[in-house]
Amino acid sequence: MTYRVLLSEETEGGFTVSVPSLPGCITYGENISEALAMAKEAIEGYIEVLKEQGLPVPDDSKTLEYSLTLAS
Repeated sequence: MTYRVLLSEETEGGFTVSVPSLPGCITYGENISEALAMAKEAIEGYIEVLKEQGLPVPDDSKTLEYSLTLAS
């Protein structure tokens, strides 16, 4: 299963991580490595709850993402 995660650098330090395909799946880490480890743990927990409730488990395996930079 594949999940896209978005890391936002916080002004007080560290990174907040959100998982767009899993609404409300948000976590935090002091650095990128920790943030990604926390994201993996949060995703695993989220999926476990979905399965326990008999709900479908979405993923991003068929999602393509690109970033475009435009000159200002």
